[in-house]
Amino acid sequence: MQRSAFCALLLTLSFSLPSHAASTPEQRGRVYVKAHCARCHAIGKVGDSPFRPAPPFRTLHLRYPIETLGEALAEGIVTGHPAMPQFELSPPEINDLLSYLKSLE
Repeated sequence: MQRSAFCALLLTLSFSLPSHAASTPEQRGRVYVKAHCARCHAIGKVGDSPFRPAPPFRTLHLRYPIETLGEALAEGIVTGHPAMPQFELSPPEINDLLSYLKSLE
């Protein structure tokens, strides 16, 4: 392959792939909740949770100040029912998730 054709191919591929470095914390938070939480929770501004007991994320700010959830996310949230898995997030994941949750208020 000629050097110019190879460079053009790389340039084309770089524009077609998602750029995680350029995404916002809110966007990364949405990707996280879509992958890890949407199975049970409604994660958008409308709609019901697929698992009825799981609160929609858009209502969490009515139960808890979103800023206060960071520590619980870092230590591992444990709820009173066995259907909710325990999980711990890294500081960047917490920031992203909280940014997304705040966007739903």
